[in-house]
Amino acid sequence: MKCPICGKPVSERYRPFCSRRCADVDLARWFRGDYRIPGAPLPQSDEEE
Repeated sequence: MKCPICGKPVSERYRPFCSRRCADVDLARWFRGDYRIPGAPLPQSDEEE
């Protein structure tokens, strides 16, 4: 199995990543919203206008 971030062999300690760095890179991508599924736009409420 290879690390999904850099492609190096996986470390049991950080599985499915090879290191703490790659795990942190993945976490940052989640926080930024890089892993999202596109969908229909939400209707705007009166408060947003």
